Amino acid sequence: MRDPSAVLEGRGVVYFGNDWNAENRTSSHHIAIRLAQRMPVLYVDSPGMRAPTTSGRDLKRAWRKLTAALKPPVQVRDGLWHCTVPQLPFRRIPGVDAFNRVFSRWAVRRALSKAGITRYLSWFVVPHPGFLAHRLGEDFCVYYCIDDYAAHPGVDAELIGRRDDTLSRAADQLFVAPPALLPGKQAINPTTTYAPHGVDLDLFLTARSPETPVAEGARGLNGPVIGYIGSLHEWIDMELIAWLAQARPHWSFLLVGHAAADVSALRPLPNVRLAGPQPYATLPMWAKAFDAAIIPYRMNRQVANANPLKLREYLATGKPVVSTYNPEIAKFSQWVRIAEDREGFLAALDRALAEDSQVAAEARVAAVAAQTWDRRVDDVLATVAQALARR
Repeated sequence: MRDPSAVLEGRGVVYFGNDWNAENRTSSHHIAIRLAQRMPVLYVDSPGMRAPTTSGRDLKRAWRKLTAALKPPVQVRDGLWHCTVPQLPFRRIPGVDAFNRVFSRWAVRRALSKAGITRYLSWFVVPHPGFLAHRLGEDFCVYYCIDDYAAHPGVDAELIGRRDDTLSRAADQLFVAPPALLPGKQAINPTTTYAPHGVDLDLFLTARSPETPVAEGARGLNGPVIGYIGSLHEWIDMELIAWLAQARPHWSFLLVGHAAADVSALRPLPNVRLAGPQPYATLPMWAKAFDAAIIPYRMNRQVANANPLKLREYLATGKPVVSTYNPEIAKFSQWVRIAEDREGFLAALDRALAEDSQVAAEARVAAVAAQTWDRRVDDVLATVAQALARR
């Protein structure tokens, strides 16, 4: 096969992703940044997936996003421009869907022109702007499906599911990160390729470095320290964390991330520290304080179809990991302790702390050492280039 860089030469990417300014760095961010090291990228925020109310607050928020769309794209780093192209979320009101289609197409093409990108691929990481696929003058359309978006709380599940299905069928190349979604996607698009998440290995390896300080907000905790990094959403089992903290009052539980759900069961507990959201680059400083890391999911449709980024990030720090079950995590059962219930979770933490060693830590790092985001992007670009070369 020809060199991917040669096949893709002269092309850029218009990339529809999650909120660029979100506290969490998602796979959407990681992939876009690395694409921009290889070709010009216009990163398009696409707000409007959540099923809204007709409240004044939602109307004002939609208006603010629309006015942001009139601003030119901003260059945020070499080869990468960012703009916002929102959709009015009131899709069941007559005329809104038609407005979204016309306005979005005009705004994206205007932003591409401002960024100087004239030949490009479209690349979707979220499904709701998928009606733009093959309508922007692109040479090729990629859908990199990283989640079961219709299962997210608060979204219009029927509409998002339909958009996801339509985009999956329309894509010239479909990548799927959650293994549980593979069979369904393969049945509707023969290009479907498994492309799991990667890891920022160099960053998270610094948690093992003697030169890396423990984050100030993680100091002074009684050990052992059980840590969690990530947003505290509805799919995180707050009651499980509270039960663990009460069962082991001499341990500390350090939770790093935005509290997007009710954490009232955790706030009164003296051995739980809610650190709030922290800059992505500082996360290894927080992880350095951990004696073990946890993934305390509630089992629901979203979790069953998830490919958790934090799994590989935890392993890259070398820390022991205890998790509830999901299909992707089960692939790492050689290095991760998987618990079926709260008593099993506590017992797994006891064993993880008692049996940890330098050899075990090195094995955990080795398990993800070849799964960097750079390698993942190289692999998917090679697949895209091969498909383009056949056209």
